[in-house]
Amino acid sequence: MAEGRLIPHHGEAIVLRTWPFHEADLLISFFTRDQGRVKGVARHAMKSRRRFGGALEPATHVRAHYTERPRQELVRLDNFEILWSPLTAPIDYLRTAGLQLVVEVLEEAMPELAPEDNIFRLALATLTAMEAGRVWLPVTYFCLWMNRLMGWMPELGHCTVCGLDLRGQTVWWSPAGDGVTCHDDRRAGSRELRAESVVESYRIARSSLPQLAEEAWPEGRASDLRAFAVGTLERHLERRLRSAVALS
Repeated sequence: MAEGRLIPHHGEAIVLRTWPFHEADLLISFFTRDQGRVKGVARHAMKSRRRFGGALEPATHVRAHYTERPRQELVRLDNFEILWSPLTAPIDYLRTAGLQLVVEVLEEAMPELAPEDNIFRLALATLTAMEAGRVWLPVTYFCLWMNRLMGWMPELGHCTVCGLDLRGQTVWWSPAGDGVTCHDDRRAGSRELRAESVVESYRIARSSLPQLAEEAWPEGRASDLRAFAVGTLERHLERRLRSAVALS
């Protein structure tokens, strides 16, 4: 490869975050199907909307056109074409928080330039399924599957301390420790995960999001499972998820 050669890229991406950069530029973090998480500069994006329009809104699915120069950390963003925008459907407080949760987790969990097609497809399915008044299933589904795909999902059928078979029983988990335990071995500050919610986790592991969406998923359904999934993410990311606080 010749030194300084410009390499064009064209492909699907999800916009994660934007920051002001220099005078009229924007720094953009976006998760691509082909290259993973990428950072780039959109020149004069704060002054001119012609090349990007509303395509820089976080959670927007775009076809990204950008140019890479070897050995430079930031790519040059040339154009984003909107494939799907969260602004095409009604926005309320909970849907906004749910959309933000997906992009916040991707921003924190995904290393730069590490493509993960399964995670890209999970994120896109979750974002497009999120509707005003119907956020609890997509949020729970995304958090559980994100833990599975990252290798962070503990085995729920046995106590990690004594090995007791916990299938069909309530288990206990701690934000400060790995695995789940029985009642007797629960750690200080442990939280309950009901047996019926463990069953829901198995259903989510073997069902598609559209299949599960045929059922009613109010806020109270498997709320302890959602808290467990978010807590597991936060433990491995080593930080609180701001968007999850808005959903709690």
